[in-house]
Amino acid sequence: MSGRYCTLLGIALLVLVFFSIPAIAQEKPIQLSLFTPVQIFPEDTAIKGIRLSLIYGRSVSVTGLDWGLVNHTTTGDFVGVQFGAVGYTEANFTGWQDNWVNVVKGNMEGLQWGVVNYAHYAHGLQLGLVNYAGSMKGLQIGFVNIIKQGGAFPVFPIVNWSF
Repeated sequence: MSGRYCTLLGIALLVLVFFSIPAIAQEKPIQLSLFTPVQIFPEDTAIKGIRLSLIYGRSVSVTGLDWGLVNHTTTGDFVGVQFGAVGYTEANFTGWQDNWVNVVKGNMEGLQWGVVNYAHYAHGLQLGLVNYAGSMKGLQIGFVNIIKQGGAFPVFPIVNWSF
């Protein structure tokens, strides 16, 4: 009876290990890309560490430092610091986004610093020439500041806010 129990326990542990390896393998500490799909790991890989995109890099999610010409995060969230020409996050962004053009289709929490900043919902500071937020809790400083819903003003130069 105990031999049979140990065998069943061993099989259960092997099944657990077998099914957890693909999940662990989908998260990598570094990504280097020339342009997608010419990158070390496929775009459905989550990066926790550093992503360097020489021309265009696309990953499902990034946690850490993201540096490149065009940085694209798809269905997963971005948490960390992003530098480049264009930063495009389809989901949520938490941290500091410092690109010429910053786009967050989901919720942005933190700082967007660029020529053009866009967020569906922003909680924090947008600093740039043109700032847009669908709705916001925070401050916009720039030449044109737009808070579509709930801002002090729908469009206002120099500064706009919503608290």
